[in-house]
Amino acid sequence: MKNDRLNHAGYLWAFASLQGSAGANAHYRRSREQGDWQAAAQRHLFNRMIGQLYHCLQHRERFDESAAFPVGIKDAAQVA
Repeated sequence: MKNDRLNHAGYLWAFASLQGSAGANAHYRRSREQGDWQAAAQRHLFNRMIGQLYHCLQHRERFDESAAFPVGIKDAAQVA
């Protein structure tokens, strides 16, 4: 079973993060380049983000994009 409200919110969250987060955008682009369809790439991004949210809540830490989405040299050149 899945929570439909969380699922819908997750797709919106992932979609919105493509504009606001270079790391999220790079993660999404890597998924697309590996052959994932748009919905699958968005789902992978949401799964990554929900995992990071869970980590932050468990360890009482603030979100750190550089730790959540480490960007390599190749990815940084593509995003810039």
